[in-house]
Amino acid sequence: MTDLTALTIAQARDGLANKDFTATELTKSYITAIDNADQLNAYIVKTPEKALEMAAQSDARLEKGEGRPLDGIPLGIKDLYCTKGVGSQACSHILDGFKPEYESTVTQNLWNDGAVMLGKLNMDEFAMGSANETSYFGPVKNPWRATGEEIDRVPGGSSGGSASAVAARICAGATASDTGGSIRQPAAFTGTVGMKPTYGRCSRWGMIAFASSLDQAGPISRTVRDAAIMLKSMASVDVKDTTSVDLPVPDYEAALTGDIRGMKVGIPKEYRVDGMPAEVEANWQQGIDWLKAAGAEIVEISLPMTKYALPAYYIVAPAEASSNLARYDGVKYGLRVNGDDITDMYEKTRAAGFGSEVKRRILIGTYVLSAGYYDAYYLRAQKIRTLIKQDFEKAFQTVDTILTPATPSAAFELGKEVTDPVENYLNDIFTVTVNMAGLPGISVPAGKSAEGLPMGLQLIGKAFDEETLFRTAGVLEEAAGILDAPAKWW
Repeated sequence: MTDLTALTIAQARDGLANKDFTATELTKSYITAIDNADQLNAYIVKTPEKALEMAAQSDARLEKGEGRPLDGIPLGIKDLYCTKGVGSQACSHILDGFKPEYESTVTQNLWNDGAVMLGKLNMDEFAMGSANETSYFGPVKNPWRATGEEIDRVPGGSSGGSASAVAARICAGATASDTGGSIRQPAAFTGTVGMKPTYGRCSRWGMIAFASSLDQAGPISRTVRDAAIMLKSMASVDVKDTTSVDLPVPDYEAALTGDIRGMKVGIPKEYRVDGMPAEVEANWQQGIDWLKAAGAEIVEISLPMTKYALPAYYIVAPAEASSNLARYDGVKYGLRVNGDDITDMYEKTRAAGFGSEVKRRILIGTYVLSAGYYDAYYLRAQKIRTLIKQDFEKAFQTVDTILTPATPSAAFELGKEVTDPVENYLNDIFTVTVNMAGLPGISVPAGKSAEGLPMGLQLIGKAFDEETLFRTAGVLEEAAGILDAPAKWW
């Protein structure tokens, strides 16, 4: 029998249906792989007993011919998702010991479809970071290394644990979340596929909030087909989340026809930023050539508000974080540091519980919402956000999808940029516009850098038109070829 962890979700699904192996055998293969990958620091909670129990239930259903869409597929869950009875703390010290009595809607949807939970995945604290270096549990390592080097690289963030685990074959797929690029950027850094759906396509209920008007759940997977399979199960309307949209969830896998003839693909001139490495530019041009060869029409477009997206994002997101994180005070759950009185307890708990990046963003957010600054910063940023959305609406009158780089570089060295937060924030330069406009975006592996590190291309779509993104992404994937697993060093 081949190594079962080498199978994609689609291949594992077919193998289980054909009774080539059992869900229990598949799950045991992943449990062994996880135990041998502690160096990556991708998992912060392992749930092998729960996984085997869920796999046994899948085997019973499959034996009766009652298999569900994801029966027996072992997944990793980003620590942002509340999982009933299993530690869920957004990788923050302030939520120490928090075990929810409820399940997030997205994970419940996955369990309803038969998926198996392997454990909780590392992430930047409260999803604030682009390198997975702000986690209370320490940084995640990228399984990819530059050719001939033994230097650890970042996996991207905030869904670094999800991306690293999928790339290292220690889960078949993973849940992730994207507030300003936290699915697409780590996917690009690890040679995986990251799908950020339209805002409202997936319920946010039971996800630990960062910035409520930007956060969106999505999958990280090895292939475009696997992402389509996962999103079909993750997406739903939810009465508990009034921002989730009551639209039918399409069969995304059926959208992978491979035919994009006549499709118009926009190339935004504003994404050719100063200082962009030549290999990122060349990779982008290669993607353009692939789509043109497949029959797409390439159209240059303009998104003039792009230059304001990053500063506007870093006003809106911290403002919402400042509001959302006010609830962590040491009173009802999580960390409590006793003080002389209740105010002293609040202050000591929050000082000890939050990491430096989270404190930085709370301070920024509180400042821009404060009296005298609200109009100058927050209100103005919201107006810019409207203009960014209008840019895309105008562009989509003439094109079906937009192709851009996913990141301004390949994965950088661990610890290299953490000292300069502004430089770190620039990692989101190609991704934040999508969140500001609430649109879907997908990152697809599209070759390697000169150092042998994965590089990704991003496709941006119209609201609730994930099918076009999947179809186009499938053509890019076919042209680029699916990356082999990284050489094992861990």
